Amino acid sequence: MFVLAMLLGSASYAKRVHTLGDSTMAPYDESATVTRGWGMYFGQFLTNGWTSVNYAKGGRDAYGGYNELWQTAKKNVEAGDYVIITFGHNDEKNSGMDGHQLKAYYEGIGDATAAAAVDLRGSIPSTTYKENLAKIVDEAIALGATPIICSPVCRSYFSGSTIRRNGRHDLGDSYKILTENGPVDGPKLAADDHTMDYAYHSEQLAKEKNVAFIDMTQATKALYESYGNQARCEAALFDGQGSTHFNTTGALLVARECARLMKGQGILANDIVLPTDLSINPAAVDLGEAYKGQTLQKELTINGFGLVPEEGSVTISATEGILLSFDKTDWQTSLSVDYSSATLIKTFYAQLTLTEDGETAGSITVRQGDKAIEVPVKGKAVTLEGGTEVKAYWRLEQDDSYELSGPAIVLPETFQGMYVQRYSNPNAATVWPEWTAYDASRKTQRNLLNGDAWPADEIDDNPERYIQWGIKAAMGMELKIDQISLFACGCGGNGMCCHIYFSTDGFETRTTIFEMKKMPANNMQYVEAKPVISISGEQELLVRVYPWYNGAASGKTICLSDLTIHGMGLDATSGIHNILPTNAIGQKAVFTLEGRKSSGMQRGLIIVRMSDGSIQKKIVY
Repeated sequence: MFVLAMLLGSASYAKRVHTLGDSTMAPYDESATVTRGWGMYFGQFLTNGWTSVNYAKGGRDAYGGYNELWQTAKKNVEAGDYVIITFGHNDEKNSGMDGHQLKAYYEGIGDATAAAAVDLRGSIPSTTYKENLAKIVDEAIALGATPIICSPVCRSYFSGSTIRRNGRHDLGDSYKILTENGPVDGPKLAADDHTMDYAYHSEQLAKEKNVAFIDMTQATKALYESYGNQARCEAALFDGQGSTHFNTTGALLVARECARLMKGQGILANDIVLPTDLSINPAAVDLGEAYKGQTLQKELTINGFGLVPEEGSVTISATEGILLSFDKTDWQTSLSVDYSSATLIKTFYAQLTLTEDGETAGSITVRQGDKAIEVPVKGKAVTLEGGTEVKAYWRLEQDDSYELSGPAIVLPETFQGMYVQRYSNPNAATVWPEWTAYDASRKTQRNLLNGDAWPADEIDDNPERYIQWGIKAAMGMELKIDQISLFACGCGGNGMCCHIYFSTDGFETRTTIFEMKKMPANNMQYVEAKPVISISGEQELLVRVYPWYNGAASGKTICLSDLTIHGMGLDATSGIHNILPTNAIGQKAVFTLEGRKSSGMQRGLIIVRMSDGSIQKKIVY
């Protein structure tokens, strides 16, 4: 019986590769952006029951990797798992100085303004960078997992046909050192001096810890240079927003390179497959749940390597109700794409409108010559009915007050690394969507970062800078959210950028509802999501705006208006349990039927939190 139990336990164990990294690895919402992280595609090369779990987030350095991402991931890491660790892009903040040490220096000399303006991200390659990576490695090993250190992927910084030194994350040509008198420029280092080389020090740590090392810096250097120059490389592999973030092709090829190098080193060698034929990712499409009448969309990628014949075409067709597109604009029932050199990497999109209650199913078929691959597609329509309507609304015209109707509890607006500059109309030329009937006199909340100066070279979220709102269900209620909406724009210039997310687990994970870079100044963008979310008990729905600016600037604000969170409140108790006199309730927490805490005992129907934590309805006389 013991052996049987062991076999059953082994059979049910989900084997996982956990990936920790920054925006170059992170997952992205396909409907919000063309940017893709390579961690989104790594699982495509795993077989035999292995899955990939991607914890990467934009803007994280090695500090954030250990103190945030790893703290979430390690709750799910079990013996036998693998953990891929890659940081470096955001460790270069503060020109190679440590952000925490720099802030402490300014605090030590009494310069509160300079201290508040310090970006806490950034580490020193040979010390704090390695130290934080080492903590992840040590704790992964203690859990029985196998850590793999990957050096950071290159930036597409070319000099002619070659990736420059700083594109390889070696700051030896230009960096700063924190001295007792403050930051100073460091001397230019010889080409073979790796003091300020993050990729080099990640490899040294792997040697010191005797763990696997995958040189993604050299691998991506070779990949980028194979395109000949920066323009061709970025057109093929990057998202059109600079030299750092990938499009689907770039992310897929980088993920394949990581899998290839791991297999070459004998890491998961029998569980990594590098397709040399036609394949589709994902192999099955579950669009999830949405409300009846909504349209769901999913990105798919056709991958072909070593195709026969070397030149030809691939056709894509779908069953009734499913539409297909290459550009999310022109939707058809079938598509065709040509390929050459025996290789094809092509992204397309599938769209399904939920017109019937319950589940809708269909399929997509991809054909190349005599070969056909069928991809099942399904989505489920849900109906939100019954209960009491809930609406939380922040006008954001004069202050951060809100209006609430229905059985819910609002979490007031809070700021991290930001503050309200003032409430005013963004600009006399402010443009609102025509359907709002608003004019330029309408005031909004104008927000600035602490210190007022936006730093140079920001390309993604700063995890220490955001504005947040939230809501949770009232006691004894379940809250079903069906809408989150607001207006946002940048004021003072066209360089404002932002991400807007929601989360139901304290931002251990998050869902993107809006991304925009270089927002047109004073042009209000309407942001709306219609998620299917259920929260109850102490669970919170949080909404956050993460702004940054494209280039160094001062005084530029992000303007916000009309935040709405809408849904329905449903009874989450299990009926009336019994009838009690008032003196039988004692000191238990008592709530009204709307879920609001009662200041004193009352007769009638109430909600009581019992000593065991359960929630019950009772009639009191």
